[in-house]
Amino acid sequence: MREKFTIRVDAKTLAAVRRLAKGERRQLQELVDEALTDLVEKRRLDGPRARAMDAYQRSHARYGELYKKLAQ
Repeated sequence: MREKFTIRVDAKTLAAVRRLAKGERRQLQELVDEALTDLVEKRRLDGPRARAMDAYQRSHARYGELYKKLAQ
């Protein structure tokens, strides 16, 4: 299922994407779909990093003084 929506894009960026689409003989919509899919996937993969940072912060809260001593 496809849904129609309207957005505003920087003119230079849009022109560059149109050139890419033409050069690849693809529809502009295909490139936009690809870009949005890539963005969603990138953000999804950022999840574990957030969990790792949370674990680090908990560790630092618990062992911060020990870390300082070890650094000396």
